[in-house]
Amino acid sequence: MKVCCWGVRGSIPVPGPGTARWGGNSSCVEVRAPGCAPLVLDGGTGARQLGGALLREGVRSVHMLFTHFHTDHVFGLPFFGPLYAPSCDIDIGLQGFDAADAQARLGSYLNGVFHPVRVREFPAKPRFHGVRPARAFELGPYRIEAIALNHPGGALGYRIEAAGRSVCYLTDTAPLARPGEGAADGKAPPGPERRLLQLMEGADLVIMDTMFTWEEYLEKMTWGHAYPEYGVALSELASVKRLLLFHHAPDADDDALDALDAKWRAHDGVAVQLAREGETIDLADGAR
Repeated sequence: MKVCCWGVRGSIPVPGPGTARWGGNSSCVEVRAPGCAPLVLDGGTGARQLGGALLREGVRSVHMLFTHFHTDHVFGLPFFGPLYAPSCDIDIGLQGFDAADAQARLGSYLNGVFHPVRVREFPAKPRFHGVRPARAFELGPYRIEAIALNHPGGALGYRIEAAGRSVCYLTDTAPLARPGEGAADGKAPPGPERRLLQLMEGADLVIMDTMFTWEEYLEKMTWGHAYPEYGVALSELASVKRLLLFHHAPDADDDALDALDAKWRAHDGVAVQLAREGETIDLADGAR
């Protein structure tokens, strides 16, 4: 299984010379199992380039999953090329009690006011699936388990399994334990954190929101984002093979991310690196 990052930023896209090396597009990740249709995670602005690449490849089937409905995760969806290809078969999973509820929630953004295209007007006529936490389901060849995360308005995280490999996509979440409590502080994890550790257990790759530093997190605990030390602590407790730090802060320029990447690549424990726009990770390879 291969994982490609098409957008790695959080909160707002930040294209420009100061973000050219690490990328300025907002959240969008492609997962591809051998011989299978791609699975697209979130529709941030990175979805536009991904959609163009899939059309050039001649892809006829696409699966999509969304974590939540904040703008930086859906802004690229109406620019995702396969949605305008009538012959493309598209399944979209997102928060909702059922298919109608899921479509209606997305339709509140794609309603002709916030964007000229309404959700029901895509030529590909995508199918919608309501996703609820703590329930496993299948989307094409991918077995998926969803979990509730700690983010304003709610967000879902996912464990994705295919071809004998597993990826956890855990973006837009604050820690599931308070400072001084929980597994990262050597204490018994509360229920939500225990469930998260179970979801992560033995994963080949965990992609995790680490937008803040520890000091920033203490100032903005209700904003719904974590910090690298938290992701590292949980990944090591869950015996994760590789951790990808994701959802980079919009104010973090390339030099700042260079330094952060160098720091965590030298970490003596779980293999850690920063998500870089355009980079593909082959899970058949050993952890770097």
